Amino acid sequence: MNHPEGTRSLVRVRDVMKEHVDLVDRTTTVAEALRQMRHVETKALIVDKRDADDEYGIVLIADIARQVLALDRAPERVNVYEIMSKPVISVHPDMDIRYCARLFDKFGLSRAPVTKRGVIMGIVSYTDMVLKGLARDL
Repeated sequence: MNHPEGTRSLVRVRDVMKEHVDLVDRTTTVAEALRQMRHVETKALIVDKRDADDEYGIVLIADIARQVLALDRAPERVNVYEIMSKPVISVHPDMDIRYCARLFDKFGLSRAPVTKRGVIMGIVSYTDMVLKGLARDL
C-alpha cells in the first residue's frame, strides 16, 4: 500500500521488537552463554545488571566471532564481561522506528535492548524495523 507523504502510519519499537532475549550474567563464560542461548534468532546476549545502580551490557555474536573465534581463544576461558559493550544504548518501546533507525545510524548500532523504567522489555534490530515495520504496509 503506497501512502501519500506524511500519512504513513506510526510504527513504534514495541510493534516490531522481539520480546524474547537471552540474558546472561557477566561472569558467565562464552561457552556457557552459547549453551544457554534459547532463542534461535539470537544475534546478541544481554548482560544483566549486577544491581539496580549498574547498567546492562551487550555481546553480539559478531563480538564472539571477532574476539574469541578469530583469536583462537578458548570459549571456556573467556568471560562475557571481557568482550561485552557496556553501557549499552537502549531504546524506549514507544519510540517511532524512524527515530530508532536514525539513532542506530548515528551510533553505529545494529540492535539494541528495549527498556522501560530500566527493565528489559525486548530487543530491536534494523531487520525487525525494516521487515516488521517498513515492509508491513507494502
